[in-house]
Amino acid sequence: MKIQGRMFIWLSVFILAVAVIYGFWAKEPVGTTALFMAFGLSIMVGYYLAFTARRVDTGAQDNKDADVADDAGELGFFSPHSWQPLVLAVGGAFAFLGVAIGWWLVYISAPLLVIGLFGWVLEYYHGENQNQ
Repeated sequence: MKIQGRMFIWLSVFILAVAVIYGFWAKEPVGTTALFMAFGLSIMVGYYLAFTARRVDTGAQDNKDADVADDAGELGFFSPHSWQPLVLAVGGAFAFLGVAIGWWLVYISAPLLVIGLFGWVLEYYHGENQNQ
């Protein structure tokens, strides 16, 4: 995390320099404001990463002799046989298609979205897969 923190802090220094130069040269308030906001966001991320890196153990990314497999670990549980993402994708596709065709299609796709979302979230709270 130390390297990522330093990268974001150096990025924020670069963005600050670009914002100052752009502000004096272009005298355009919207772009200057956007650059200063990008500076603020990058300094916040860089400070968080540097602050957190001091309090946690060094990771594999901080070791120059580490392999890619050293940082591997458990990624989580992924459902091998779920149909709920398909239902959610069809509902989302119809909802976005409703913006182009007509808003009436959004009202038809809303139940598909709700069924897909609740089914995906609560999939392992009932039925044969309850104890996984």
